[in-house]
Order: sequence, then C-alpha cells, then structure tokens
Amino acid sequence: MASFSMDDFVGTGSLQKLLPKLLDDGWDDVPTLKIMNSEDMAALNMTQAQKDALEIRSYLHDRSLMQYADKLEASGNCLAELLNLATPDLSSQFAMKRGHIARFMDRTSQCEPDPVPQSFSLPARRPTVPPSRTSSMLKAKGLTQSITRPKLQTMATQSTIAYDASIEQSIADFKIKDGYVFKGIVAALPDEPRACGCIQPPPVVDDVARYSSIENISVQKLTPEYKIGMERLVKSKAPPMRASDLWLDKPSLLLCIRRPGCIMCRAEAHKLYSKKPIFDALGINLFAVLHEHIESEVRDFWPRYWGGVILLDKNLDFFKALGGGSLLKDKFISGFLFNPRARANYKRAKAMGIQQNFRGEGEIKGGLFILGKGRTGVAYQFIERNFGDWAPLSEIFEIGTRLKNQELNSEDLTDSRVLE
Repeated sequence: MASFSMDDFVGTGSLQKLLPKLLDDGWDDVPTLKIMNSEDMAALNMTQAQKDALEIRSYLHDRSLMQYADKLEASGNCLAELLNLATPDLSSQFAMKRGHIARFMDRTSQCEPDPVPQSFSLPARRPTVPPSRTSSMLKAKGLTQSITRPKLQTMATQSTIAYDASIEQSIADFKIKDGYVFKGIVAALPDEPRACGCIQPPPVVDDVARYSSIENISVQKLTPEYKIGMERLVKSKAPPMRASDLWLDKPSLLLCIRRPGCIMCRAEAHKLYSKKPIFDALGINLFAVLHEHIESEVRDFWPRYWGGVILLDKNLDFFKALGGGSLLKDKFISGFLFNPRARANYKRAKAMGIQQNFRGEGEIKGGLFILGKGRTGVAYQFIERNFGDWAPLSEIFEIGTRLKNQELNSEDLTDSRVLE
C-alpha cells in the first residue's frame, strides 16, 4: 500500500540522500513532494536519476504499487520506458503480478474512486513559501477567490504562479458539476434494502449538530502532523484540550474514524490525506478523531494511512454529535453481511491494496465534520450510514471553497472600510 511515511516513499535508492535538502526546502511530506515539477527539481540540483526516481515513485504511489518501487528504480529506466515494456518483461524482470501489471499500465487510473486530479501528478512548482505551510500564503494572494473572480492577483514569482495555478485547477476539477444534487450541510449516502427488506437500517439524523454540543468537547493529541525526521509518536502524553481551539484561527476538517485497523477507514483516511495540498491551499486543518486509544493501532495507522494530527475523543462526544446525541451503531451481520452497499465499500477499499486487522471496537459509526473558523459553526457534516461510506470530495471542496471565499470577502470589506 502507498504509505505517507517519507522513508517508505523514497526507499533506499537515489532519493534517500536528498532527504535533508527536501526538509530544508519545505518538501517535508509525501503529498507535497508529489506535486514537485522540473523547475523545483532544478532548484534542488537533482540528478536525472533522482528526477526519474521521483516520477516513478509518484506514479506507483498513486496506484498503490509501491512494493515495486525499489526494483523499478534500480533498473535505470525512466517511467516512460517502463510503461513501454511488454507484460512478460514486467513479470519476469520485476516479479509483477498480472493484476498489478494491468493497474501499472493503466495511465488513467489511480486506484481510487475519486482520483487526484491529473494536474497533481508532477506539475506544480515550489512556491516561495513551502507548500506544506501555506496557511498564510493564499491570504495575501487570494488564490481560492479566483475561482469566482475574473483573474488571479499578481503573484510574486513565476514559480509561485505555476504552483497556485495548479492548485486552482485541482480545486476546479472537484467543483460541483451541472446536474449534481448537493446533499446539503448534513449528508449521508442512501441505504439499500437488507435481506429483502427484512432488516431495517439504523436511522440517521437530518439536522446538523449543534455547535454548543461540539465546542467544549475535550480531546487529546496523540500524534503531530507528520514531517521528515520527527518522532513517530508524541513521546510525552499531551494534556486534554478544548476542541474549539482546533479551529480558532482556521477552518478544520475532522474525520471521525470508526476503527483505525478497519480497511475501509484506512482507505478513506488515505484518500483524504492524499489531497493535502488542496486543503493547504484552502487553509483547512486536517484532524483524524479516534474514540479509543490502542497505541499499536495508532502506530500502524500514522503516518502510513494518515499523516495529519490524530486526536483522542475518549468520551465519544464527536461520535455522539453525529447521531444527534446518541451513538450510531450497527452489527456486523446486519450492517455488513446483509448490506450490499457496505460490501461494495469493502471491495473498493480492498482494491487499493490496504491491509487490515480486527482489533478494537468496530460497531460505532463515524463521519466527518468541517468547522468554520472561530465560532462560525458547523459548515458540513457527513454521516457514515453504511460501513465504509465516504464523504464526496466534490462536496468537501465545495464547502472549503465557500469558506475561503467568505474569508477573502470579509478581508476585502475590512480593507475597504480602512481606506474609507
């Protein structure tokens, strides 16, 4: 499976010696590193072998084929040459399985139901501010606002322009298309008949969680945001904190995970975190929320499937908020074996090559919150009606774009008042 650990991504080949320079220059996480382009590579004085290695590894990471990265890089061939090899050659030279060969040769597929936009393969250029730290970069440049305004404001450098244009195009790829029925602030995928209608699904709420039920939730940080060279887990136990501190200065997305060892939960987390550069551009913090702390499970989950901050909600308050004050739960037999949509969700995650285990409580359903900055409230709420349901990326980025535009419009209004 494609890991978000930098050590796993660069492997033991030519990129390994480049890690200190990548850290110094702000390319300190996998999603950001994958948007590097030729101009960024030149700025780092990368050799041709290192450029080829990054292109190969980014391509394999998108397709969950990283187990072949070291062998393919060691062959000395570039990606284009590897893609021109015949099936027998890929099988004999690299011991690639037939199903994996088909995935490797399919240049349009990235083995995710909501693939990273094409512009994210290797096009973007390093901005003057490292892209992993863009919380303030776009505030001065109004990038997201350009989705609704006629043109971008003047950028500082050509490199920054290219990076911002790539991010803008990537967000545009996920915009709500004509004919799409937006599910509103509270979203949940429909349920399908279970056991010919003999089993009724648990009900879900149609109302957004009250902000007063969320702002004072006590959470505890289990991991930091992953960067190169940091400790794999926080050594000292972090003290509890109030949840509203998380979105005090920036909007925040909170992914409430049913069980970190679940194959479907891991797939959703991986899918969301792979879009980190877009969330950075929109100024949205990313958090994963667990309701139980099994340290071995956290170690397996972070940063392999999720490189962002992980929080512990030991009182399950976020999970109760998703259910309107009570936990949303379902049994394995009725909620999975007799639920065709849940089984389809499992097959979708299985196709991504994700490993799983069955440790921990797995009947409490999760979901997703997007909280606006400060006390502006819940901007979006998604409920996991069926095991393995994922919030539509188009809706997530639509909400993120709205929040960004509201912030920029508010700043413009403030500036105009100052000028008056």
